[in-house]
Amino acid sequence: MTVIKTAEILCVGTEILIGDIVNTNAAFISSRLSALGISQYYQGVIGDNSSRLSLCIKKALRRCDLVILTGGLGPTYDDLTKETAAKIANVKTFLHEPSLERIKAFFRSAGSVMTDNNIKQAMIPEGATVFPNDHGTAPGIALEIPAGIIGAADDEPLYNGASSDTKTLILLPGPPREMKPMFINYAEPYLSARSGGFMISKNAEIFGIGESAAESLLADKMKASLNPTIAPYCGEGDMRIRITARADSPEDALKLCGEAINELRKSPVGKYIYGVDTTLAEAVVHEAAASGIKLTTAESCTGGLTAGAITAVPGSSEVFDGGAVTYSNEIKNKLLGVRKETLKRFGAVSPQTAREMACGAIKLTDADISMSLTGIAGPGGGTKEKPMGLVYIAVASRRGSANSGKFPLMLHSSAQLCGEFKEENGICGSIIKCNFIGSRDHVRALAVKSALAALLSAVRNSKL
Repeated sequence: MTVIKTAEILCVGTEILIGDIVNTNAAFISSRLSALGISQYYQGVIGDNSSRLSLCIKKALRRCDLVILTGGLGPTYDDLTKETAAKIANVKTFLHEPSLERIKAFFRSAGSVMTDNNIKQAMIPEGATVFPNDHGTAPGIALEIPAGIIGAADDEPLYNGASSDTKTLILLPGPPREMKPMFINYAEPYLSARSGGFMISKNAEIFGIGESAAESLLADKMKASLNPTIAPYCGEGDMRIRITARADSPEDALKLCGEAINELRKSPVGKYIYGVDTTLAEAVVHEAAASGIKLTTAESCTGGLTAGAITAVPGSSEVFDGGAVTYSNEIKNKLLGVRKETLKRFGAVSPQTAREMACGAIKLTDADISMSLTGIAGPGGGTKEKPMGLVYIAVASRRGSANSGKFPLMLHSSAQLCGEFKEENGICGSIIKCNFIGSRDHVRALAVKSALAALLSAVRNSKL
């Protein structure tokens, strides 16, 4: 049986090239190929032109073992993918009766009349494996082609990953609702039997250090990493380190990933790792639920975005009863009890106001831990003393300090701890000052992630 080690994806359709639709197919297929241990070095998008499509398919087949194409399997004159593939393989097409019957049944079930041009979709290249379409009309196919028909590889050593004497073309429909189930149910089992290995990726999620700083700390590990490989990826205000392992079984690949993550936790970046394959909001909810902790929020410039991130996590009702959006000074005073003299003397964007908002929220909801957020998201409203991007975050807890040597507050690179407090009723807290740079949306996004990181630190410290 043919062993497939490398692949390319070609998505067919002029509508993709001109920006009418977003190409989500490539991302989906890439993730599934990675899990099968099939590597990629190249991807492309081709318009509905048979000559250009033929050239691109041939070049791709010379570089790799497998080419997966999506789109161009419809009934119209410009749907040319299957016909082009048959021509490249030097085979004829024939009417595949089982596919034709499925197409007829599809139209009957929809109460529609099948037109003659749909018969074209049941025409299959000789020797192909047919993938039924359970959600549409166009069947998919897998077609094996002797490498000699394609010709010698181009002089592209960086991209040449071909290892098999037999090339494979897989053709899938373009609509994602048809392509995804067809890939999972038919193409994936076909490839699994031919991939000769498995590849698993795990992501160590990081907050508080940038991509370049993390890379400098891990440079030696990254250069030495072969299996698993280690690579940093930048997010918006956070980042992740992806560990990818290849092995003969998923279990062995997971073991290699786990060992690498354990080594990362011992490295200088270990203190910034807050979880694996998770988000800040998920980590907050899951760890709070495990400790029986109730949370609340009080937000001004983010308008409830932090509460929205928390409640987007399934199971958040166990830890979150509610929060407050207090945009105006009047509501800060009426709802949270922020003193008028505080607002008048220090302003709404101040560590003093953030502290009183957090304490007021914890009293209002009877939660264990609260977070408050007040700032200037822009684009207007900033001054020399309080510029756009200035944000104060306070976290208050009934369960002890939110900050400790074991679990120090996770701070964005643009943030610093600017104060800690203890109320007469025993509520303890910390205040963070942030100076974010960017658009209004960017400032708000960074503020939310910083707020979630502060909540997570407080949750972890509550266990001490």
